[in-house]
Amino acid sequence: MPLTRRDTLGLAAATVAATMIRTPRATAAEKIEVVAFDAFPIFDPRPIFAGLEKMVPGRGKALGDLWRTRQFEYTWLRTAAVEYEDFWKVTRDALDYASEVLKIELTPQQADEVMNAYLALKPWQDTRTALDKLRESGLRLGFLSNFTPKMLQAGIKNSDLEGYFEQVLSADLIGTFKPDPNTYRMVTDAFDVPVDNILFVPFAAWDMAGAKWFAYETFWVNRLGLPPEKLGVQADGMGRNLNDLVAYLQART
Repeated sequence: MPLTRRDTLGLAAATVAATMIRTPRATAAEKIEVVAFDAFPIFDPRPIFAGLEKMVPGRGKALGDLWRTRQFEYTWLRTAAVEYEDFWKVTRDALDYASEVLKIELTPQQADEVMNAYLALKPWQDTRTALDKLRESGLRLGFLSNFTPKMLQAGIKNSDLEGYFEQVLSADLIGTFKPDPNTYRMVTDAFDVPVDNILFVPFAAWDMAGAKWFAYETFWVNRLGLPPEKLGVQADGMGRNLNDLVAYLQART
């Protein structure tokens, strides 16, 4: 999702005190052993959408907004219908649909260029320092993402984060998408750790809700400063970046 000027100013002004929240939970006394991340708290997606604006000046935002909306709608529809295609294919289908609706003609080469931006993702500025602190504290780290394994591995390589994540879990491995409960179960199975000892770190509010429904403690890295979805659950903690996550975990112990 592209950041507006207002988003950027908000990010610059954010502090832990202003953005972090804590809500009670019955398992708060449980020790967190594993921190599992969605992809976008780690990888910065803004270059994907900035590239659209360069490709179709003046129309890139509209294309990006519709593309992203259809991308996730397609994952949810395919999950509900049990008609799986992997995230790369779903993302390309959503791009084709969005460009057709908006009557934006992308050549096959242009569409490939847009898609390949997903394989060139790099980390947010705060990523490495925060991950170093988490590892130094003895936490085990992992990914849980709708991204395909190829997409995740490309991001890890581009970010020079090889060796940081004990488990790199793609929903593609079981042929479904978040928020299917089976995807969240992958973390407990792979790490062999109870739900109460795992903290899930999403980028999107709907992913936070899915993790909460599965009973994970969650820290929402709300980089866009968005309100929570109206789904009857809220994050146990929230902040604008991974430094806020580190502060949350330090305060929790």
